[in-house]
Amino acid sequence: MAFRGTFDYSLDAKNRLTVPAKLRDRLADGLVLARGMDPCVELWPAEDYDARMKTALEGLHPMSREARTIKNFYGGNAHDGKLDNAGRVGLAPTLMDYAALDKDVVVVGAEDCLQIWNKGAWKVFNDRLAAEMNDIADRLGHPA
Repeated sequence: MAFRGTFDYSLDAKNRLTVPAKLRDRLADGLVLARGMDPCVELWPAEDYDARMKTALEGLHPMSREARTIKNFYGGNAHDGKLDNAGRVGLAPTLMDYAALDKDVVVVGAEDCLQIWNKGAWKVFNDRLAAEMNDIADRLGHPA
């Protein structure tokens, strides 16, 4: 099941996010919270995160600068976690700082993971995405 949809949420006083109930089954065996390439926190099923890292490193010599950089970026900016009995997960302060998260957040389904965004940052980003989609579709499309 892919992660889809956009949900407005509030973090609690302990900076915990309540994961949407319909999405919790995918995270029951563990999860990874990671710094996204965009200014957000990504929430992955643990096995999917591990597969993503394996794919990212595939074909790279393990001692190459590129492989070391990928390992350091993703390994150093990721945290293993589990949902508590109420379906909540705590966010690490370093990830919250990176994504400028405060009480009000937006949880976005990004197909293979969830993204946790600062509400204002998501609006700006999403508006920009909408403006770029026609050009992207044209570049990726096939001529008739």
